[in-house]
Amino acid sequence: MDLKAKLLDPRQPVLLYGTTPPREGSAPEVVANAAAKLAERVRALPLDGIVVYDIQDESGRTRSARPFAFTGTIDPRAYARRLLGLTGKPAITYKCVGAADEAGWRDWLDASAREYGTQFLSIVGRPTSGVRYALSLSHAIRLAAAHPAGFTVGGVVIAERHTAARSEAARMLAKGIEGCGYFISQTVYHAHATERLLAAYARDCRGAGVEPRRVVLSFSPVGRDKTMAFLKWLGVNLPADTERAILGAAKPLAKSIDICRENLRRILAHDYAGAIPLGVNVESVSINRDEIDASVDLFHALADVLAEKR
Repeated sequence: MDLKAKLLDPRQPVLLYGTTPPREGSAPEVVANAAAKLAERVRALPLDGIVVYDIQDESGRTRSARPFAFTGTIDPRAYARRLLGLTGKPAITYKCVGAADEAGWRDWLDASAREYGTQFLSIVGRPTSGVRYALSLSHAIRLAAAHPAGFTVGGVVIAERHTAARSEAARMLAKGIEGCGYFISQTVYHAHATERLLAAYARDCRGAGVEPRRVVLSFSPVGRDKTMAFLKWLGVNLPADTERAILGAAKPLAKSIDICRENLRRILAHDYAGAIPLGVNVESVSINRDEIDASVDLFHALADVLAEKR
């Protein structure tokens, strides 16, 4: 079964692996080497697809200092196309709408289909809120979903944004109506926030009489304080006791994998898990070899948890 069919079929699990493209300006041989190493890393994994992120400078989102300096990357569409050729696995390309107006967005969609063969898009809003843009996120989603190329369109979900004042579940419901067929979450290290969100989303879908869209839950291994600081800067809710448990462990990466495994089990142990089609995305965004290797171990651990629930 192909990725599009699996994403849209509630009876099927979905397993993804997320990666960041090489830095902008990287020599062609550096890009080729990075892609070859990733292809070898995931060769034996039972993957349905690869997620290629669109990295943005999010300094306007928070006043906290960024733990690592921002560096742009090569075009995610080009890297996704390369990975497809090496692995045979379809790629979901992230795209931040940015400052594009409608004409620019249409041009980008046209080029994505014509020049890169892009089939799967995960459309991301702007990192800075409170700014008025020429093109709204909702309109960008509708345009992509209606494009003649037939893109399979998804969106991003952040459980920490689901509050009494601002319902992330209601935003998911609206995005689904606008054209999102699936959602990929921000990295999960606090199961309770995700449990609350998924319960509310299932309830809202029942109330609206619509089928819930696929929700792919992202997890990432972490074994270093700097990597942890970066996740927290990105907005990941990493509870203090979880942070202490990982960094204080004899084997921090193994501890983070154990925590991710138990968080997924907790999330799946609710009635909504029978109503919302779920999946797993393991992110590999660290430059450290041990954390990169741990992403493969985490993938196997979470795939086993999903298999337990089938």
